[in-house]
Amino acid sequence: MNSEFIYEMHTHTCEVSKCGKISAVELVRFYHDMGYHGICITDHFFNGNTIVSADLPWEKRVEHFCRGYEAAKNEGEKLGMDVFFGWEYTYGGTDFLTYGLDGQWLLDHPEVLSYRVPEYCDVVHSYGGFIAHAHPFREAAYIEMIRLLPRHVDAVETYNACRTDFENHMADIYADAYGHLKIAGSDNHIGQLPRLAAMSFPKKMNSIKEIIEAIRSGEGKIKVIECDSKAN
Repeated sequence: MNSEFIYEMHTHTCEVSKCGKISAVELVRFYHDMGYHGICITDHFFNGNTIVSADLPWEKRVEHFCRGYEAAKNEGEKLGMDVFFGWEYTYGGTDFLTYGLDGQWLLDHPEVLSYRVPEYCDVVHSYGGFIAHAHPFREAAYIEMIRLLPRHVDAVETYNACRTDFENHMADIYADAYGHLKIAGSDNHIGQLPRLAAMSFPKKMNSIKEIIEAIRSGEGKIKVIECDSKAN
């Protein structure tokens, strides 16, 4: 009897994320082969590194944004693997993984891009959504400053497989200082990585809502998976 069920919380597809180098179908097949039980598709939102044109009507923008998730979900159904929906909301290089809402919510809220970040978080929470600050101490040439919004997030991504040990350590200190929940994700844009991250649960998760509740209750544990050191 399986006593560990592992789920990827942070992935990108080339159908939606400009920086994505792997298709949704290939991504699902990769994680299935790696023994994961499910993944969350968290493509870059309209205010991030997306290929979705801002010139499209809102309905068409949302339709395009959901393509990566829908393709992944269809492939997951063929393989018996769960695929959940989310997105990575961005402000000036500061990213927030958003879970628990769906494409219909986006269709119903075309004003979402007009919100200031604190207001965005408050609105997401008012509809039952869950927000994790992704790689809060990431350093890059295009990031002018590190922004922390400890009063507006539910969790901190304290282990990101694509960040340095120092960046992850600082994220862990931040989460502890404010008593935040902790999650892990691979931030996968390409498939095979030198290491992967996951949230591990003692039972199967049937929805993103179940994952959120399990994280809130302390059932979710961070898991790091070392892969081929020669991976690109």
